[in-house]
Amino acid sequence: LAEGDRDVDWFFTILAVCHTVIPEYVDVDIDRDDIRYQATSPDERALVMAAKSLGYVFCEREPDSVTICVNGKKHQFKLLHVIEFTSDRKRMSVIVEDENGKIFLMVKGADTVIYERLVEDALFKEETLNHMDEFAKIGLRTLCIAFRRLDRAYYEKWAKRYYQRSIAVANRAELVDEVCEEIEQSLQLVGATAIEDKLQDDVPQTIANMLAAGISVWLLTGDKQETAVNIGFSCQLITSGHIQLVINASDMNRVEEQLNHCITEVTKPTEAISRREFVLIVTGKALEKLLTAKHQKSFFELTQASSSVICCRVSPWQKAEMVRLVRAFTNDITLAIGDGANDVGMIQAAHIGIGIYGVEGRQAACSSDYAIAQFRFLNKLILVHGAWSFNRITKVILYSFYKNICLYVIQFWFGMVSGFSGQIIFDRWSMALYNVAFSAAPPLALGLFERNMSAKNCLRLPVLYKETQRTTMFDKVVNTSYVVYGNGQISSYLVLGNTVYTCAVLTVCLKAGLEHTAWTLFSHFAIWGSMALWFLFLIVYSHLYPTFPIGPEMVAMDTACFRSAVFWLLLIVVPVIALTRDFVWKVLRRTYSLTMREQVMIFEQNGVEPERFLQLFKPHITRGLRLFRHRPFVPVTSTEATTIGQPGDHGYAFSQEEYGRVTQTDIVRAYHSTEAKPTGD
Repeated sequence: LAEGDRDVDWFFTILAVCHTVIPEYVDVDIDRDDIRYQATSPDERALVMAAKSLGYVFCEREPDSVTICVNGKKHQFKLLHVIEFTSDRKRMSVIVEDENGKIFLMVKGADTVIYERLVEDALFKEETLNHMDEFAKIGLRTLCIAFRRLDRAYYEKWAKRYYQRSIAVANRAELVDEVCEEIEQSLQLVGATAIEDKLQDDVPQTIANMLAAGISVWLLTGDKQETAVNIGFSCQLITSGHIQLVINASDMNRVEEQLNHCITEVTKPTEAISRREFVLIVTGKALEKLLTAKHQKSFFELTQASSSVICCRVSPWQKAEMVRLVRAFTNDITLAIGDGANDVGMIQAAHIGIGIYGVEGRQAACSSDYAIAQFRFLNKLILVHGAWSFNRITKVILYSFYKNICLYVIQFWFGMVSGFSGQIIFDRWSMALYNVAFSAAPPLALGLFERNMSAKNCLRLPVLYKETQRTTMFDKVVNTSYVVYGNGQISSYLVLGNTVYTCAVLTVCLKAGLEHTAWTLFSHFAIWGSMALWFLFLIVYSHLYPTFPIGPEMVAMDTACFRSAVFWLLLIVVPVIALTRDFVWKVLRRTYSLTMREQVMIFEQNGVEPERFLQLFKPHITRGLRLFRHRPFVPVTSTEATTIGQPGDHGYAFSQEEYGRVTQTDIVRAYHSTEAKPTGD
């Protein structure tokens, strides 16, 4: 800058002009240092701030122009066209006219799309590419900066074609992309930028917990290969112990060669295979070929032989296709998480979509099933609330079957006694209120308050989540209860029916208590209160007639039951017999075949400090958290694409929001920074 280099001047001029940032300040004073920039992309704001720090201040935006201030001198550019960024184009451009009447196309975008549009004798091509590789290796996101001088006659012809296609009724987007492609050619390269995109807090810990919990973690990103790999190292998806399998070719024959070579590597009888210590790295161009019907199955089998998969330079469509690939070949549950507009398709394609509120907008959060503020909150969402919810839902479903079988199988056995005459053994009101009143609270208590472990220990021992994935709680058989009644005396069938009904209510309520591991005040109220509610109902119902014309056959039924010794004997014997099998099974399980989760539950109940059982399960935890081994950075000296990657590599992801109902062009055309804003008074 001090030497007045023209290329350096162009570089920072493009940074200050080629964007959709909005400047905001209270007073119309462009010399102030406290101008605030508003941008839909944090990358754009960072680039404008960088130019400002070096004396190229973007100070004014009007509907048809932008003004920058260079070392105290104003320069105004007439804004002719804004060609917006999209994830498919991977670049954005502006066409401006300077104060001398010269027309320029200013472009910034990914190196892959800029380099193929440069003039053959473009300066700094090799140097800039080497610099971007170095930036990528330390985890920075890169953009190329280029421009083109436009002949006025050529521009005017192009502008007419652009206008005609922009008002087309059919295929407007495709037609506009085609005409934009025409003008974004023969570019002159002036440099590249690199932006640090730091990981959020506790991202490595969260990913390690997911892996320890038996959850496969795949990274799908728009960054270049080196960046994606180094991000994998920084978030502990890749360690020095992993073997990197790379598929990064662009033509079909080469992709097939790399795919076959990777399959050969993972099928070799080596120790790494048994531990699944391969990491598969795939680029977007190779993924286009791998997602075809011919290679889908082989590619998916390769991903299953890898501990993690990293896809770089992928488009939003490819992200969604990767999710659909997993869903097509397995019955596993998929979860997609992202924070940008480019992640919306992937989030919507997964079984469970999670959006993160962030500086890149809220499109991901608004399109998701769950929205969280930071990635680390995934720990509690899955390991705590996910495990608790599965435990609760499982018990509620099994208990609901159990309590209904307990009641209605009695009617089935009574049908054998009554010759299947259609006579019911229970009073109709008692049957109607069974699920509504007398057995409604216990499943509610199970579904709302049951938890088999504290949240702290769920987070400390993510390996316990594997039991949730195995769904062993659904591998149970609900047994029917047999009720024998007979004393040689003749009695009303409703006395028998109400006796059996009372036994059923007590049995299902006590069964709920047997399944509880976290007793709360509501649990006690639900179980004992449901029993008491039935006895209260029986007493009241037996005395309604003739005051109320309902239940004449139930008159004095409470007296008949309560005075019967058999009634009280059965209330003791039947629930005990019915639940003995469950009780004995639980005792045997806790004595001879404890799961890790049940051992932790016992430790919690006995007040044992978490450090004690952390030592007990140290081998399991160490195996899950082995990804925390840090390693020194090893640079990659060869730029040749290889199938087996080297341990150590980091690139591009221009996080611009797209496909909004109001385009960025509309926004910048409608903004006038020199006009006073309403105060709101």
